[in-house]
Amino acid sequence: MLDVKMIERGLEKPGKTKGGLAAAMGVRPGAVSEILGEIRLIKASEIQPIIDYLELNSVPIMGRVGAGAIIEPEHEQVPPEGLGEVELPFPVSEETIAFEVAGDSMLPKYENGDIIVVYREQRHPVSSFYGEEAAVRLKTGERYLKTIERGKSPTLVNLTSFNAKPISSVKLEWIGEICVTLPRGQIERLRAKAAVRARKATKAHGGRTAEK
Repeated sequence: MLDVKMIERGLEKPGKTKGGLAAAMGVRPGAVSEILGEIRLIKASEIQPIIDYLELNSVPIMGRVGAGAIIEPEHEQVPPEGLGEVELPFPVSEETIAFEVAGDSMLPKYENGDIIVVYREQRHPVSSFYGEEAAVRLKTGERYLKTIERGKSPTLVNLTSFNAKPISSVKLEWIGEICVTLPRGQIERLRAKAAVRARKATKAHGGRTAEK
């Protein structure tokens, strides 16, 4: 759901301005200030231009998560801003990050190359995730996509897969609750559409970005 806070967050990104947003929406500059001041409502026809210009549907890809493969984050060489971004067909919370699935132990639900979007911070206790699939990071550093099962004690869990042996009696440092899953084919289509929009936007502005 698009709201004022999302728009304010988007305007904080480098190169994003009220003037540029107004041009993308096809409205007078003052209309953006009115929306931010909750004086004016957002029209249905303005939602997609706002999302596209402010890139509110972009999520940083922060590495890979192992579904059969063993991912050791300290060897990934992932920059702070991530390995790139994936665009979703709807706006998302700034509290989300994405991982690329590596391996086939979670087939047929998750394939190699799929993208999962998870909450950056763990929001619930471990016990609430029993029986649920999630991205996890072990105390020893490895990162996986697994189903979390109750362990022998409250501090231990078992990690199971559809097509691999379980990882038993391990301690978790972090659980990334999955909020969106994108199949590899859908990601390719979304990226193709984004590239077309970018070319059209560049052509419309004569190759220049909007100024304040």
